[in-house]
Amino acid sequence: MSVVAWTAVGSLAAWGWLLLGQGFFWRTDQRLPRREAPDSWPDVAVIVPAREEAEVLPFSLPSLLAQDYPGRAEIVLVDDGSTDGTGELARALAEQHGGLPLRVVSPGEPEPGWTGKLWALRHGVTLAREREPEYLLLTDADIAHAPDSLRELVAAARTNGLDLVSQMARLRVAGGWERLIVPAFVYFFSQLYPFRWVNRPGSRTAAAAGGCVLLRAQAAERAGVPESIRQAVIDDVSLAGAVQRSGGRIWLGLADGVDSVRPYPRLADLWRMVSRSAYAQLLHSPLLLAGTVVGLALVYLAPPVAVCVGVLGNDAAAGWTGGLAWAVMTGTYLPMLRYYRQPLLLAPLLPFTALLYLLMTVDSAVQHYRGHGAAWKGRTYARPQATPDR
Repeated sequence: MSVVAWTAVGSLAAWGWLLLGQGFFWRTDQRLPRREAPDSWPDVAVIVPAREEAEVLPFSLPSLLAQDYPGRAEIVLVDDGSTDGTGELARALAEQHGGLPLRVVSPGEPEPGWTGKLWALRHGVTLAREREPEYLLLTDADIAHAPDSLRELVAAARTNGLDLVSQMARLRVAGGWERLIVPAFVYFFSQLYPFRWVNRPGSRTAAAAGGCVLLRAQAAERAGVPESIRQAVIDDVSLAGAVQRSGGRIWLGLADGVDSVRPYPRLADLWRMVSRSAYAQLLHSPLLLAGTVVGLALVYLAPPVAVCVGVLGNDAAAGWTGGLAWAVMTGTYLPMLRYYRQPLLLAPLLPFTALLYLLMTVDSAVQHYRGHGAAWKGRTYARPQATPDR
């Protein structure tokens, strides 16, 4: 057999492992667990870090104000140095829509050693603790919640004895680039952190989705967060790891009724979203970067290359083996496309999307070594703390 055919065999073997041995990452059935209404509903503080969010607040904040929650809840929006009127708009929306009480506060510029979002969360958590809530809902400014979202999250946490419940918000998919890249973003995330592994008691795999995290206040104090993860750029995974290491039980799944309203109309917008933290995910390690590039090439790029060689070069072994690996890859992507209500014909294009992610990851490393680090909304973190080991 040719070198290409043997490479395709390696890719097919890798897909056999991913299909059966990686926590069935490709399935999309991890949704909120069993829920029963508690005898008394606990107090909750909803904390929203917001920086330059005037564009999305009209589509997200009213959904929080309108939460149908039987207990006492309040919203603390932390305006993190915005210059676009984020704080003023939030107050105007609260006055217009009513609903849950809203406090808008500002933390000032981050102290050395803090990333911006975690600095804002620290300020919000500190203020919220004055009223001793049992739970904290940490949610991003671009996340819109169904009216029963908070009630369902609290019921799931109480019923199952969970210290952290996180839902991966359904990201916006409207334009062509969003259709190509966004479902794959969640697919790759779940491949790296299989939700079943995260949710298994005693597991060493920890992850959360920062857009929607319900956190027991006592668990946060026990884990020392957000202080213990103050430099993290991938703050959601770091948060879950800190809670898990301190003995807390965590859960992560896909959301129904929790949606991101932030648009990513251009490839450049999506590129920045991925590249700003990709190299931090690899612990800023050139060896891990090299391994990731080789792994992505073997798993995602080798099958279509082998099919082309098989067809154009009359290499039947390469063609059939590459085609089978490509078929398995395509099949594992179909559930995510169904979840995002996208055409299933996009599934065979996953190798092209993987190539884009490979280039984004390399660009993330290049930007890091140029001293730009993780740049976001006017702030640059030259050497952020990487995500803890799984």
